[in-house]
Amino acid sequence: MLAGPRSRRLFTAAKRVIPGGVNSPVRAFKRLGGQPLVLVKGAGAWVEDADGRRYVDYVLSWGPLLHGHAHPQVVKAVQRAAERGLGFGAPTPAEAEMAALLCRALPSMDQVRLVSSGTEATMSALRLARAATGRDLIIKCDGCYHGHADHLLVAAGSGCATLNQPDSTGVPAAFAALTLSVPYNDLKATEQVFRRHRGRIAALIIEPVAGNMGLVLPDPGYLAGLRKLCTTHGALLVFDEVMTGFRTAWGGYQRVCDVRPDLTTLGKVIGGGLPVAAYGGRREIMAHLAPLGGCYQAGTLSGNPVALAAGLANLRLAAKSGFYGRQARQVTKLIVGLRDLANRRGIPLQLSQAGTMWGFFFSDHPVRSFADALASDTQRWKTFCLAMFRQGVYLAPSPFEAAFWSSAHHEAEIRHTLAAASVAFDR
Repeated sequence: MLAGPRSRRLFTAAKRVIPGGVNSPVRAFKRLGGQPLVLVKGAGAWVEDADGRRYVDYVLSWGPLLHGHAHPQVVKAVQRAAERGLGFGAPTPAEAEMAALLCRALPSMDQVRLVSSGTEATMSALRLARAATGRDLIIKCDGCYHGHADHLLVAAGSGCATLNQPDSTGVPAAFAALTLSVPYNDLKATEQVFRRHRGRIAALIIEPVAGNMGLVLPDPGYLAGLRKLCTTHGALLVFDEVMTGFRTAWGGYQRVCDVRPDLTTLGKVIGGGLPVAAYGGRREIMAHLAPLGGCYQAGTLSGNPVALAAGLANLRLAAKSGFYGRQARQVTKLIVGLRDLANRRGIPLQLSQAGTMWGFFFSDHPVRSFADALASDTQRWKTFCLAMFRQGVYLAPSPFEAAFWSSAHHEAEIRHTLAAASVAFDR
């Protein structure tokens, strides 16, 4: 059994008072036997479970911890902010400081609105897109996850990939009907949807690098093609960079691909482990938001000063010269090592990288879409991941999630991971 006795006892107690024992479904480890590790401590690149076992962490709170757990500068920033007050529900200097930093970093962003979660950011950005265009329909891609708002639970992540079918009970079919889902990396299918619904599509939202079907990279020219389609049909292009923002590069993947969206959503890294998210874009679009315009969005905890202190400290560390290049080279070293180990054993393994994000599939052909991801060998993934956990490597408990790297990971963590992988591949 993966979980130790204390983790099992704590999880059993949690199930009495929390549905399924978890506050986000993937944490339940259902694909790995349904007995999650209960974590109690994190320091740098390592986490520790309730039974005292330590693991190199490649989940990193699902992305925010670009510098690892409990980085001293982030912790100090949070402590200083908390001493001044936990929240005011009023303007604070940190709000404008974060907004100015984001607008400088992202070439497409003139103004930004701060919120508390990625779901809030994408939900609000699409409401704004509808307000700005006067249209109702949204296009998304199969396997791309944009939060759990009703109209976005269509072919989301590891859910069903059927067009216009909600992936959750409780979502009215009428809501799902406003969302059209197309295959990722398929420009022709997207163009056909635009033509079929000419003049009715408000926006196309996409993870520029898909991170919720595993890590799947965009084909060359794909994102530029989407930009052209949206411009031609008068729809807004929305980049969901909740995951890729400040993970793939300073300013997000839009700097890597040199494509400017009309709106961008951000989260994870900009909160440094605390709840901060944002959405922003061109000034004339943002002017539709209340109190300037008629598109309403609000949040009591939006722009919380303690959370922003963590986010600003996280981003200042990443802003140092050469930071992203150094981290990307280390990730590449890890990936090359994993590929060599698999090749020596004749194991079909697809590996990919985008800055400090990486991922893998057990498949004998490249993974370009959600259908490809679903066709990968998830049983082999399960055997591998269970073995990695037992060797002290903490991976996402789902085959359809990205992995993450932090500046707290070094050569020692690479060696530990490759040693564990050697054992796991032999299994």
